[in-house]
Amino acid sequence: MRNLTVAQQMVDILRQAGVERIYGVVGDSLNSVVDAVRRTDGIEWVHVRNEEAGALAAAAEAQLTGKLAVCAGSCGPGNTHLIQGLYDAQRSGAPVLAIASHIPSHQIGTGFFQETHPERVFTDCSDYCEMISTPEQMPRVLRIALQRALGHSAVSVLVIPGDVAHAQATHPTGTSDLVTERGRVLPPDTQLQALAEKLNAARKVMLFAGAGVRDAHAEVMALAEKAAAPIGHTLRGKEWIQFDNPYDVGMSGLLGYGACYDAMHEADLVVLLGTDFPYNDFLPQAKTVQVDHEVGHLGRRTVLDLGVHGDVRETLRAVLPLVETKRDRSYLDRMLRKHAKSLETVVGAYTRNVERHIPIHPEYAASVLDELAADDAVFTVDTGMSNVWAARYLTPNGRRRVIGSFLHGTMANALPHAIGAQSAYPSRQVISMSGDGGLGMLMGELLTVKLHDLPVKTIVFNNSSLGMVKLEMLVEGLPEYETDHGPVDFAAIARGAGIEAIRIERPEDVTAGLKQAFAHDGPFLVDLVTDPNALSIPPHISAGQVKGFAFAAGRTVLDGGVGKMLDLARANLRNIPRP
Repeated sequence: MRNLTVAQQMVDILRQAGVERIYGVVGDSLNSVVDAVRRTDGIEWVHVRNEEAGALAAAAEAQLTGKLAVCAGSCGPGNTHLIQGLYDAQRSGAPVLAIASHIPSHQIGTGFFQETHPERVFTDCSDYCEMISTPEQMPRVLRIALQRALGHSAVSVLVIPGDVAHAQATHPTGTSDLVTERGRVLPPDTQLQALAEKLNAARKVMLFAGAGVRDAHAEVMALAEKAAAPIGHTLRGKEWIQFDNPYDVGMSGLLGYGACYDAMHEADLVVLLGTDFPYNDFLPQAKTVQVDHEVGHLGRRTVLDLGVHGDVRETLRAVLPLVETKRDRSYLDRMLRKHAKSLETVVGAYTRNVERHIPIHPEYAASVLDELAADDAVFTVDTGMSNVWAARYLTPNGRRRVIGSFLHGTMANALPHAIGAQSAYPSRQVISMSGDGGLGMLMGELLTVKLHDLPVKTIVFNNSSLGMVKLEMLVEGLPEYETDHGPVDFAAIARGAGIEAIRIERPEDVTAGLKQAFAHDGPFLVDLVTDPNALSIPPHISAGQVKGFAFAAGRTVLDGGVGKMLDLARANLRNIPRP
């Protein structure tokens, strides 16, 4: 019979909750927990090189599976390394439990070696943060933490001193099912009636979709059809709404493209569906309705004519019978034409001389990557210019997933996210779209990929520059400074870590190189040497234009192709009835 320590009780409860792995770095205050993992079937310790990466990996696993994921950090620096990844998980709505071990309980408050106050440190990046000071608090407090993480789609942190983890458990572990299926929020009849009245009264309706439409694709399409409404989306909403969408007019925000901004600002009524879009300057700040299952999101980004508290799917199902079919499609058809035209004017940026352009156009490389990737691939995307290429070139189909630090915006997220994705789905194609700046920041995680033989395909857009920072300086009218760095051969570094790798410097080699990577049964890194001047900006900017460029660029297309988005826009024009 096992010696039932508090640590063992903790691991047993995690197994009851379906947890299969803990991401972290071993350390003395975590020894009891790590040893309990060793002795327990069905759960493994995924050793990473930095606790930040462990938290990011857990965040990706939780977002992809919808299940609880777990990471851990030892006392002091081990805890503080977790913070970046936990901020990302919290803001992304990922159900993650972080085990933050602590110094010996009798030393707390003495300034002991590696002493921090984790119950204070983690408060801002978690929904629940409590310390287990005595064995008597278990298993109750752990089960509360797990249910809070799952119920609120948020981070829970459990702080536990090493000596408490090693102590004998005093209460039986028992069993208890976690509630994993959430109820649906249906708006009150008064809100549904008001929503229907506004939809019926407006001549030009525009729908703007966020990640909250993930299970409401059919309902959004039905509303667009009835209301003759163009559909725009956020970056997080792209994967859920852009496919099979004859009403698509692109994306808004600093990475936006197409006619989304124009459609929004010309509409008589804008309907925000499941989005907490943070860039309020891009919203019209008038004539707006918002539907969201989180009542606290209503009205915090824009002035509302009406707030509707409900799940997008349930709300639309309830309101659709009340919505009158609009016969006048002129506004929708005009926006579809404008969208196609706006894409036509920029697509040449990545097609002209692309076969001969050295360094490689990153737009071209991204379009080839999109073409060759599996239909159910998981893409993890670094913050920075990789976000641009993902937003413009990855084609959603309802099966692909795209994970990024889209709300917290941390660098170096792509490879750790890929570790979590690949751990959760060992046989699925996982592609890390890494920038050279991001990969350089957490490059040690290549060793994690090799250690666990994860078949992650790391595609490095290597332009020897912090491209997004350079762009930010440009739009502020500042000269670029300290954004460029010396060239790095990431393929050589990967090979030194035991990972198969190639370096591609010529565009004619891109297709063959990516095919080689995808065919390889194991981890593979492709080092793409790309043009540092490809910043997705108009090629000619006068001094007078610089001041307003940040806003103007985001409301149209930042020059540089849009891959299959143009094909989609052209196809949608066929839906416009001919006179």
